[in-house]
Amino acid sequence: MVSTPAPTRQPLNATHDVANQPPLLAPYDASEDTALLEGLRREGADWAEEGIRRLGLRAGSAEAQEWAEQANTHEPVLRTHDRYGNRIDEVDFHPSWHHLMRASIAEGLAGAPWADARPGAHVARSAGGLVWGHTDAGHGCPTSMTYAAVPALRAQPDLAKVYEPLLTGREYEPELRVPTQKSGLLAGMGMTEKQGGSDVRTNTTAATPTAEPGVYTLRGHKWFTSAPMCDVFLVLAQAPEGLSCFLVPRILPDGSRNTFRIQRLKDKLGNRSNASSEPEFDGTVAWLVGPEGRGVKTIIEMVNCTRLDCVMMSATLMRKTLVEAGHHTRHRTAFGARLVDQPLMRNVLADLALESEAATTLTLRLAGAADRAVRGDAGEAAFRRIATAVGKYWVTKRGPAFTAEALECLGGNGYVEESGMPRHYREAPLLSIWEGSGNVNALDVLRALRREPGTAQAFFDELALAQGADTRLDAAVTRVESLLVNGSETGARRLVEQMALTLQASLLVRHAPPAVADAFCATRLGGDWGHAFGTLPDTADLSAILDRALPAD
Repeated sequence: MVSTPAPTRQPLNATHDVANQPPLLAPYDASEDTALLEGLRREGADWAEEGIRRLGLRAGSAEAQEWAEQANTHEPVLRTHDRYGNRIDEVDFHPSWHHLMRASIAEGLAGAPWADARPGAHVARSAGGLVWGHTDAGHGCPTSMTYAAVPALRAQPDLAKVYEPLLTGREYEPELRVPTQKSGLLAGMGMTEKQGGSDVRTNTTAATPTAEPGVYTLRGHKWFTSAPMCDVFLVLAQAPEGLSCFLVPRILPDGSRNTFRIQRLKDKLGNRSNASSEPEFDGTVAWLVGPEGRGVKTIIEMVNCTRLDCVMMSATLMRKTLVEAGHHTRHRTAFGARLVDQPLMRNVLADLALESEAATTLTLRLAGAADRAVRGDAGEAAFRRIATAVGKYWVTKRGPAFTAEALECLGGNGYVEESGMPRHYREAPLLSIWEGSGNVNALDVLRALRREPGTAQAFFDELALAQGADTRLDAAVTRVESLLVNGSETGARRLVEQMALTLQASLLVRHAPPAVADAFCATRLGGDWGHAFGTLPDTADLSAILDRALPAD
């Protein structure tokens, strides 16, 4: 019998060497964005540039990028009861979530601008979000709602006096304790219910007055309440005089737990790091914020602030995925040349760069309007009112298509989870849904134009600053004026889209290099464009656009 020799054990990598794959992007500088830094200075927050640059290095660090990945890999876990059977309704998060939250709040990305007297404080916060957002989108939800809660809470000065200093603090204390015994608080929001969604006037959660003035008990169910571990929530409920706004703490002043039964956590399309929930109120103690029956008017300022953050977060996703696509194409070779040097890939990247710069520039202009509005500028307040809704509609609509195209630049590499691109792609649709879907925002623009004439004047005053600089832009302004004359609900999306494109073009014509402004106006306004990214005309200066947009290699 002839014996068969044992097979020789080969090294694991014997079949091939890994080649033609890009190195890890991290560490990188998330603030290396010319449009962002220029906008920061232009909108009055040049004093914050050093801090933004420092934050950019931290956001692009291997450590922070790992926090983001781990926070989304290890999802929040709901614990309705403790080991002894006591109802506790708490959500456990991975330590990486807490690292991200602690850093974000310490950097002033929650309520801090409301306590900062420096002009440009709100611009600095938005710029910080554009940079720190290169980590994880999920933890931007509680920081955004905390930022937005402050102006709404001011409708009830006695409550604002107690809670505003804590909501504007820079300390992160995640444990549930009596709010006034903490150094910093987080705020959430509970508006929508099953039967109505955005139609909050159909809410059925009932608010019953108690013997103590301003104190009510709530009974009902909320359909989508994110970040249930926040300390306090602004909630809409039906009081005797109609829909009203209330402040609901998780822990009452005597240290007992308020009734806040978390029925389940949502299994969401997007980020997995943040917990979104359905809480139930039953005898839940709440304090009235603003007059009874004026709940929507009271909470609308919170909505305006979170809408700005939706624009900012969409712009951040665009920038993050563009940076990823640029990095990959610079280090990947195909058909004899680097991908970034292939003419058609350059067209795709340049087209994405135009969209990204327009979104970033608009975000910072809106932040500047917000900053000046809260300091008493009536004209900027009117512009903010209309332009934020316009930007919310359009920039968030562009996000999903943009992230899909950026993902495709990585090919199959971008389709696998470990690239991070699928996480960004799944997150992109959220920003169009949060704080009113596309239809809600388009109709809100129409409503503002009809009921608040000063908004239209403020919008066209802004466009007039670029009058005569580009014939395509001038023609676009005329088209918007024509659409306004015949404005109908059916055509609201078309109107708002044209308003957004015209506003973005006017900003780029005034503030961006000629190559960027010309390519944007030629395509978005002049019609010299296809129906997908990567269809810029041959006349576009791709090199100038890409040299400005992509970080140094």
